[in-house]
Amino acid sequence: MTSITSRSLATSYECCKQFLVEHPRTILYGLLSISILIWLFTTTVSRFKKPHPRRAYSPDPEKPTSRPRSTFKAPEREPGKWTAIDFTRPAASPYPDWDVHETKPLPYRPFRHGPYHITMGLRTMQWDEWIELDNHYLRFHGDKKRRIEERGEKCCKTAPEAYDGAIELLEELCSYLPQRYPSLFQSTPTGIHNLLTQETFDITARPLAEDPMQMAARLIQDDLAIMFEKPDGQYYLLAGAILLAGFWRLSDKFGMPLSEIHTSGDVPGFKTKLEKGMMNFFRRIQPGQPVLRNNYFIQVDDNLAWSRSIGSEDPVEGEGGVMQAAGWGSAEKNKAIEHHYFRSERQSLRRLPRSGGVVFTIRTYFEPITKVVEEVGAPGRLASAVRSWGDDVARYKGRERYGEVLLEYLDGKHREQVDKGLVKETEEDGKYPF
Repeated sequence: MTSITSRSLATSYECCKQFLVEHPRTILYGLLSISILIWLFTTTVSRFKKPHPRRAYSPDPEKPTSRPRSTFKAPEREPGKWTAIDFTRPAASPYPDWDVHETKPLPYRPFRHGPYHITMGLRTMQWDEWIELDNHYLRFHGDKKRRIEERGEKCCKTAPEAYDGAIELLEELCSYLPQRYPSLFQSTPTGIHNLLTQETFDITARPLAEDPMQMAARLIQDDLAIMFEKPDGQYYLLAGAILLAGFWRLSDKFGMPLSEIHTSGDVPGFKTKLEKGMMNFFRRIQPGQPVLRNNYFIQVDDNLAWSRSIGSEDPVEGEGGVMQAAGWGSAEKNKAIEHHYFRSERQSLRRLPRSGGVVFTIRTYFEPITKVVEEVGAPGRLASAVRSWGDDVARYKGRERYGEVLLEYLDGKHREQVDKGLVKETEEDGKYPF
């Protein structure tokens, strides 16, 4: 049996060999045909195959972006005129395992080793992440309630022409919050119910029980502002609930155009590096394109709502009847490190589809420097960032009043981490803005 099989294989081999010798063109054409058929098959399959989704582009907010400029062109319209757009925010997913007593604030650390770059620092926002709540909720809620009682319209105000936009924001919050935080909020036929504080808000009554921005502020930990475009093409602050800003007052900025808000506050590099890009951004942003940005400050007192170290929140009369404004010049110099606090803001920006207003949510994160430095890499990275500020940024952030004490402390903590082998001398760590 084995002999017969061997002879059969030998005969087959000889036949194949003879065929290859006598018909080389046939073999070549056959191989070519098979290759073409394989190419056609793979090309057809790839056309019908669903593309793999890519993450949205998120540039590093403290480095110049190398991303090509967007070719998107906003719909043509006259300045100050907005036609409602049929857009509905995607439903939010419940925050996984969220608990009002247990969920800690996210550790935003929006600073890097130098050099420092002045940019808008925008990155794409996922809709689920619009509003961030955590176990500091009751503290923020209590601070806001007290501020509303004490200061009223100085902190919360809506211009008549912005009322519809403020109502639209309130409606958006009443839709989003029960979706994202179902253990804290419950939808009602007329609005929303807070399961923790037992507050119920009717957003359908006219007139509302209170200013719509004030009502919105009671729901979340963020401060809120809405900018509206006027016929001159400028965006004006016409609705706001600024209760925990620390360094600025709504009463000073209300009704101002965007450019004046920044120039009156001496924002570094605004005219030379930010104004044109910011104006273009506000003109172009569409309801389906929300973005985020972060910033940070050093504060030398422990008051979340208003930094008392820079002076009184309300202007006081000085010598000769001159009103004295708050500012870093009045802050005590080089206070002990226990008085130094890290203040960071997470801002979201989105356009409301019905009114066309551009909404800012401004969530403040506030903690002692002595706590921040416990994180591996944070002391060296923050020291490098503070040193990298240009003169204008340093003045704006008040470094002259606290820099010596802060940097000496950060350097010491960084050296401890280096000696323990936790970080290298100039190691970049973490992923911005955490």
